[in-house]
Amino acid sequence: MSMTPPLLSVRNLSKSFQIQRGLLGRSVSRLQAVDGVSFDLFKGETLGLVGESGSGKSTLGRCLLRLMEADSGEVVFDGIHLSQLSAHEMRSMRKRMQIIFQDPYSSLNPRMTVKDILSEPLEIHGLYRERNLREKRIYELLDLCGLRRESIQKYPHEFSGGQRQRICIARALAVEPDFIVCDEPVSALDVSIQAQIINLLQDLQKDLGLTYLFIAHDLKVVEHISSRVAVMYFGKIVESADADELYRNPKHPYTQALLSSIPVLDPDAKHTKIVLPGDPPSPLSPPMGCSFHKRCIKAQAVCSEKRPNLDDLKVQGRVKPHLAACHFAK
Repeated sequence: MSMTPPLLSVRNLSKSFQIQRGLLGRSVSRLQAVDGVSFDLFKGETLGLVGESGSGKSTLGRCLLRLMEADSGEVVFDGIHLSQLSAHEMRSMRKRMQIIFQDPYSSLNPRMTVKDILSEPLEIHGLYRERNLREKRIYELLDLCGLRRESIQKYPHEFSGGQRQRICIARALAVEPDFIVCDEPVSALDVSIQAQIINLLQDLQKDLGLTYLFIAHDLKVVEHISSRVAVMYFGKIVESADADELYRNPKHPYTQALLSSIPVLDPDAKHTKIVLPGDPPSPLSPPMGCSFHKRCIKAQAVCSEKRPNLDDLKVQGRVKPHLAACHFAK
């Protein structure tokens, strides 16, 4: 994989939001949602992005597609610097970059039929202009995503949550993208339906050569679908490694606490849950040094003074990198 250039390369990406108060909307502070994030994503793989609510996962996903404009940093997609593209050029680029949102109901127009929903991206990007070709493409998408062809004239409210998410997936696939941001695509669904959607995404990836950034807070789901996993805390990636390596041998104390919270079905299995002391720091007044040090049982004086770098730990016997942002990870 290291010999192949990444499909997506992110370097020092940051995004903050102004906090405004008062009748005149006076800016009083800034909230740092994404703070200097860097990673590579290779063609055909799935990078799972996990972390607590508010850690910046969804903001990062939207910045990658320029649905939000980042404050600084760069995103390079297939050799193209996205920040240098005009609005018109970026619109054309979005044929190759799509997103699946968390809530399959609010992300669909309730006044549009399935045919209209799937036709819209084709019309926007000037694809399949002839009516018969467009209708053929819509039926192909329905077949790909496990939807009945007679669904074409139905409205979103006539479907279950899982079926609506299949429509959202079909819409994302309509323009034949290379890269899809999956922003918690199963968190609003029942557990049994989650498994069906995850299996569908994996089948589509295998058949179409898709690349995913899979954002989620369910660690078992991420383990099942991901090639690699990155853990976010307070707007930063604090650990990143191959999925099997990270789940088997987590190095960052925050990752260790997250994984210890996964329920164990075997009542006889030895399992110690790590309970983190205190609450996450306020994003309006971030702590000095390591952002996790006030909750970390391994914290020492250096942790409150110096921010750790996300470095490769050079794990013995592992060729692929295992990165962790901790002064005492080894």
